[in-house]
Amino acid sequence: MESVLNLLSRHSVRKFLSTPVEEWRLEFLLKAAMQAPSAGNQMPWEFLVIDDRALLDRLPEVHPYAAMTRTAPMAILVCGDQQREKYQGFWVQDCAAATQNILLAAHGMGLGSVWVGVYPIAERVDALRQLFNVPAHLIPFSLIPVGWPAENRSSPSRFDPSRIKRNRF
Repeated sequence: MESVLNLLSRHSVRKFLSTPVEEWRLEFLLKAAMQAPSAGNQMPWEFLVIDDRALLDRLPEVHPYAAMTRTAPMAILVCGDQQREKYQGFWVQDCAAATQNILLAAHGMGLGSVWVGVYPIAERVDALRQLFNVPAHLIPFSLIPVGWPAENRSSPSRFDPSRIKRNRF
């Protein structure tokens, strides 16, 4: 039950300590990402780990909502691989599931993270493609800054029974 309760306390972290994330934690995040479900088990994802301080500092110049990368010790760029796609268009759902797994795994280890949207905004996709030399068959989907939180806050409940219907609307 404790691991399930972890879901209810996760929140987006936008301020980080400069303390590096250990390599074994990063590997666990990537294992969690690759454990995500995918349509037809196509696993159409690639992950770019960004821990170069100069690149992290440049991200806010090309993405309007990536200011937190200036304090994050690392970020993960989740990309969809169109060459691995069996069922057209489902790479988006698959990469979303991988992204969510990273967020939950990070929170479970005491790390902070935030989902910074990239796809489907063409300007963001193109900017990140250019900054990181992303090959043409890969589509930058989401950017996840990760690190030790420099803020301590709780996550309010988002449960809203009015949004639940049973059997029919």
